[in-house]
Amino acid sequence: MRRHKSFFSRGELVDYVRSMVPRHVYHSAAYYQRPGAPTMNEKLWQGADLIFDLDADHLRSAPESYAGMLAQVKKETEKLLTFLLSDFGFAESRISLAFSGGRGYHIHVRDQRIFSFGGEERREIVDYLSGRGLSMDRFIHEAPVEGWGGAGGRRLRAPAQDSPGWGGRINRSILSFVEGLRILDEPGAVAVLSRVKGIGPKRASSFYRSLQGEGVIEEIRRGNLDLFRGSAGIWKLLLKNCLENEGVAVGFNLDRERGETDEPVTADVRRLIRCPGSLHGGSGLRATPLSIKDLEEFDPLQDAVVFGDEPVALEILKPFSTQMKGNSYSLREGTEELPLYLAVFLMGRGVAEARTRL
Repeated sequence: MRRHKSFFSRGELVDYVRSMVPRHVYHSAAYYQRPGAPTMNEKLWQGADLIFDLDADHLRSAPESYAGMLAQVKKETEKLLTFLLSDFGFAESRISLAFSGGRGYHIHVRDQRIFSFGGEERREIVDYLSGRGLSMDRFIHEAPVEGWGGAGGRRLRAPAQDSPGWGGRINRSILSFVEGLRILDEPGAVAVLSRVKGIGPKRASSFYRSLQGEGVIEEIRRGNLDLFRGSAGIWKLLLKNCLENEGVAVGFNLDRERGETDEPVTADVRRLIRCPGSLHGGSGLRATPLSIKDLEEFDPLQDAVVFGDEPVALEILKPFSTQMKGNSYSLREGTEELPLYLAVFLMGRGVAEARTRL
């Protein structure tokens, strides 16, 4: 590692990188009064971007294929951007986004309001994003409200659909779950509900039937969950299951909407992060700067590929399967002649070595 370097212009940086030809290029997410000083204390820290490193390795139940991992981590990135824009109110102009060139995405928030935040404040942001310490009793509870048909009394309440922050997310999760159950027949719905620990077939059947009533969806949107006597326990079990698991695999998704991010990276106020525009030394893919609008259509295995198609002789060291530029490859040990873009990727991953000829 060559650290403690500073440059006075982009051209000076580019000349240095071209002369060194490093395998990786990083820059500081922090700002210093004297960035070229040889020790951290001498640099005089001024502040830092709020950064998020979303990596497929950190996701629960990540797919085994590289393409699958990249697709899933993109969904998490979109989810995190929603948090930053809506819950925290950061302006889109203050958010920078880049594909890392490896297995995920980097997000930088450059806003004076968080510039001087220390590690503890940044961990609190991660706690909010991950739902850490979320109390179900604050979101599903009995309260005196006007019931259906104008009747008063205590009713089971949840946040309304238009509630800010986690309250609205919880309502949308409940709605997603209910809408998924309503399209199933009773045996299918009972089977789904019975998978949740604490819900037996009899309670599951009663719960399912209560969801078929007219106006149920609208009542849930308003935050009314008082469908039948004893339903509070079921709702809390279902919501706990929603928050602890990625989803219910029966053709519909009960998404807890938590953001997935690498906490040590976000909390570190002196972090190094990969330089956008550079090549990732473990893949040969470009760390690609993106706008938020670009993200939906961005395909890293097409759009971050910079090398050409000219053939390269390789020695494949172990079996490996991947996709790139719309092609699928299933490789076995031995000699192969493959396109340059794939050859660079395989060598970066340690899967292959170059040969002078076949």
